[in-house]
Amino acid sequence: MADTVISLRNAGLTLQGNAGPVEILRDITLDVRRGETVGLVGPSGSGKSSLLMLMGGLERATGGHVGALGEDLTALNEDALARFRLGNMGVVFQSFHLIPTMTALENVATPLELAGHADAFDRAAEELRRVGLGPRLDHYPGQMSGGEQQRVALARAAAPRPAILLADEPTGNLDGATGQAIMDLLFDLSRTHGATLILVTHAPDLAARCDRVIRLADGRIAGKDLAEAAE
Repeated sequence: MADTVISLRNAGLTLQGNAGPVEILRDITLDVRRGETVGLVGPSGSGKSSLLMLMGGLERATGGHVGALGEDLTALNEDALARFRLGNMGVVFQSFHLIPTMTALENVATPLELAGHADAFDRAAEELRRVGLGPRLDHYPGQMSGGEQQRVALARAAAPRPAILLADEPTGNLDGATGQAIMDLLFDLSRTHGATLILVTHAPDLAARCDRVIRLADGRIAGKDLAEAAE
């Protein structure tokens, strides 16, 4: 499909545990379309976050095929995967993963500089203003609330104008009202930049905002709702 941005075929993930191999994901076959918003749901331990990591090349499939934007992620080495993510993907985690010794502006601009953007600081400032942090550019993470830190993380993910945004429980460490504001921003950033959004969440109301919901259980796809059900 010409508009497919992520494609998995019989993808699996097996990790080594203390007692031997542990099968985390098995036989995952899935296509995600350009500009689509997809919610990954399921009980704890069902493999949601692991599937997101496969899609982003943050975990390497131990079986099957994972492709993104025409690249075979299973064939790339770690350096090539890092370069691919830097140019094409933005990732937001439950923990903010900000560098405490850098200001908000520096946290957003540094990955842009590494990617070779000459306008890194201008673009970083623009993105921080977009998420409502214009007055906080020179503040350090320790001087900001959890919601403000997650806004910095959103700006950092969106600033490279990625084709794909990956979010793993981005509101998990936030109170309800702050989490709702963060989700509004995340969906808005996805629409503004035309990015495909894949969201791991336990919250049914957040999943319901997605074009499609994929349910996982025991490392397998257990059901597909909404957009796919109509096809």
